[in-house]
Amino acid sequence: MICYFSGCGNSRWLAERLAESTHDRLCFVPEAMQRNSVVELQSDERLGFVFPVYAWAPPEIVMQFVKRLQVSHIPAYLYLACTCGDEAGLTERIFRKALQRKGWHLDAAFSFVMPETYINLPGFQLDTNENECRKLKAAEQRLFGVVQRINRKESPCSDMKVGKASWLKSRIVQPLFQSWLITDRPFRVELGCVSCGKCEAVCPVANIRLVEGKPKWQHHCVGCMACYHHCPVNAIQFGRHTKGKGQYYWGHQNG
Repeated sequence: MICYFSGCGNSRWLAERLAESTHDRLCFVPEAMQRNSVVELQSDERLGFVFPVYAWAPPEIVMQFVKRLQVSHIPAYLYLACTCGDEAGLTERIFRKALQRKGWHLDAAFSFVMPETYINLPGFQLDTNENECRKLKAAEQRLFGVVQRINRKESPCSDMKVGKASWLKSRIVQPLFQSWLITDRPFRVELGCVSCGKCEAVCPVANIRLVEGKPKWQHHCVGCMACYHHCPVNAIQFGRHTKGKGQYYWGHQNG
């Protein structure tokens, strides 16, 4: 089984491709959490986790899911495959320790560099179309080798793009990011909103409700930015820093 979380589609694409190639089942983390994080595993079944890296660490929703996760059998093989815009930092180490607290062992970890989606701060930009295409092509090429290693159940196996100053990024910057920037309070809706409801439909954690035709955030945001990137008229903004920066989600060119 592959348990995955995704907002803008990069990690969903990876999870679906892995499931297709390994013949494993898919489980969407927010839906599983609604079922009290109970997952039925067969006695010889492997368990994979696929998710995006948020500020050089796993998203909090994934960490909460792992903490609450109950399985019918201990996984025969356990791995993570994460997506990141540039570097994964200490994501593997953080995730490994979370599993160890449950008495589980992480066998393998892989990272895939994918197009950027986080643009909520000054200086943060989407990839150019050229870089976007380059990253997607490289991820597709990398996939075959990762699938082979998973099917062989290689362990221990660590193939992550950690990057420089990883301790500073994952241990100092990330907690500040989590405390101050994982919030829906800066979101605003511009006059161009056409009341289509797409933002409500794509939010993976049901954090948006349309009120009189306009989105209202319900204050349990996970910071995925799906609402911003999927808005067909780019009427959703996060404070002052996303204006004019374009949009990206899997299968949609930025502009």
